[in-house]
Amino acid sequence: MINKFLGFEPDKDKLPSLTAKIGDDIDLSSHKYQKIWLGPNHPGVTGNMAVELWVQGNTVVKAKTHVGYLHRGFEKLIERRLFVQGFPTSIRMCVAEPDTNEYLIATCTEQLSGYDKAVPEMAKWLRMLSLEMARLQGLLRGVPGQGGTFALGLGVQWGVYLRDLILDRFEELTGARVYHMYIIPGGVRGLLPDGFKERMEDNLRDIDDFIIRIRKLMFHNSVFKKRAKGLARITPDMVDKYGIVGTNARGCGVKRDVRKDHPYLHYDQLDFDPPTDTDGDIYARTWVRWQELIQTVDLIRQIMAKMPEKGDIKAEMPNVLHWKIPKGETYVRLESGRGEYGMYYVTDGSAKPRRVNLRGPSYTHAIALLEDMLVGADVADVHAIMVSLQTCPPEIER
Repeated sequence: MINKFLGFEPDKDKLPSLTAKIGDDIDLSSHKYQKIWLGPNHPGVTGNMAVELWVQGNTVVKAKTHVGYLHRGFEKLIERRLFVQGFPTSIRMCVAEPDTNEYLIATCTEQLSGYDKAVPEMAKWLRMLSLEMARLQGLLRGVPGQGGTFALGLGVQWGVYLRDLILDRFEELTGARVYHMYIIPGGVRGLLPDGFKERMEDNLRDIDDFIIRIRKLMFHNSVFKKRAKGLARITPDMVDKYGIVGTNARGCGVKRDVRKDHPYLHYDQLDFDPPTDTDGDIYARTWVRWQELIQTVDLIRQIMAKMPEKGDIKAEMPNVLHWKIPKGETYVRLESGRGEYGMYYVTDGSAKPRRVNLRGPSYTHAIALLEDMLVGADVADVHAIMVSLQTCPPEIER
């Protein structure tokens, strides 16, 4: 049969087998393959990252992740600054959810200096509120963003508007919209403003309506179902092999959540059960995140209902400009919107940390997992696969 677009029918038997192992010596001069670059500026991730693709027709036969397009060396910058000076640097290790880094670096310094037991109860509740607000604004971009990779742009516009409302609350609480620096050693920087809970509840009611509308737009959409179901499947046996965490793991039935497995702050006083699915494809991961959107709204309501009306928000701390922390090491982790997020912190008795190392899920998700997952995928699905893994490039270039 003659292909009306080519004018002839190609002999596919002469093309390389997609099941064959593709090595580093792909001969582009053979015209059997073509190399294309995706990025570093593209909607596949929240940041600048490139993927080098070797394709056969529309099918990816090899992929390689390239980073280095952003500010780098966060860990070494922190190691060369006073403890308190590390905060403005640490929060930039993930622009999409910076509050997680605030909590990690604050808790590390508290544990090593012996002030972790001195953090007031009110401050712990406010820390939880800040972390769940950060999760919520990330989901408001991430869930409809997955639909955007399949041309459902309307949901993205809804999500951007509602995310801005949460950023309004952040600005009201912390004075900043993106980089808050609200969680500090010993506690937090301020109490809730008057009327904050009422304004937050108004925003949550708007998000409740959005949750219903985005379900109809995406999960009742035949195009989204046809393209997302069965695509980029993760199986339970891949979870430990690739270091998969968060909703990527829960989407294939492996229930892992640091808030439940290793409770911190007052998460053990909240009533929630992390959602899971078993299919492991993009549809399942998006469905889990949609359910987590519902759960996060509920957690914020629980926190506001259970937190004290007033109380101390910061422990008495040494002068941060002359603060020396005894020799020691610790590892602190939490459940970010992308999964387990941890920091290894070493001190040597001086006024600066000796070693800082971040364990972010993007490193394993966007390199080892993505490179293997893209093989055999259609070029048109590459962005969707990248978004489904929730990659944050600054977290890789730490």
